[in-house]
Amino acid sequence: MLGAVERVRPKMMTVVAIMAGLIPIMWSTGTGSEVMQRIAVPMIGGMISSTILTLIVIPAVYALIKGFGLPRDPRAAVPIDQDISNRASASAFDRSQAAE
Repeated sequence: MLGAVERVRPKMMTVVAIMAGLIPIMWSTGTGSEVMQRIAVPMIGGMISSTILTLIVIPAVYALIKGFGLPRDPRAAVPIDQDISNRASASAFDRSQAAE
């Protein structure tokens, strides 16, 4: 999760620099502007979507997969079923010894 925080400034600097160059191309009306606008518009959309993906979606998916929970108690690492089976076998053994 810290990687996403460290990537905010470099990603935003890149996006702002590219957008600053593409927005004038998109708004131009001179010779050849029709062709350049068709190139600039998808690039602006790609920059916006890649920024959202990099800074919001990927960290959110990572958090869902890895999980946010609190650190687990080391004593809870033993499965409960194993603990119950050990008690059951010990109590059966105790009963057999008591019968003798």
